[in-house]
Amino acid sequence: MATTAFSIQVQTRYVPEQSDPDKGHYLFAYTIRIQNVGQVAGQLISRHWIIADANNHIEEVRGLGVVGNQPLLQPGESFEYTSACPLPTTVGSMRGTYHFVTEQGAPFEVTIPEFALALPRTLH
Repeated sequence: MATTAFSIQVQTRYVPEQSDPDKGHYLFAYTIRIQNVGQVAGQLISRHWIIADANNHIEEVRGLGVVGNQPLLQPGESFEYTSACPLPTTVGSMRGTYHFVTEQGAPFEVTIPEFALALPRTLH
């Protein structure tokens, strides 16, 4: 039986030019690369994020696609996008799931491992 398998790679960066520390506004950009490492094509339909700041405030965000796209990834293909997350603290984290469907319409989920959002030199 053919398998669904996707790899998620994340890179983050603080965006000082769009942040205002005096007002407790810190913007973090993240670039995510989603690669189909399985044997079955999958289309990313929606996302579910769980965002935490340093004050233990949790926010959940759900939406269709990513940055306006619902990419169909054949085996071996990848899709990369950049988005951003504002936080009221200098440190936080994101994790979640992508909801996919196969070309035959079977739904499946791909876990987005937790990653840190932090000002440079804040975490060791």
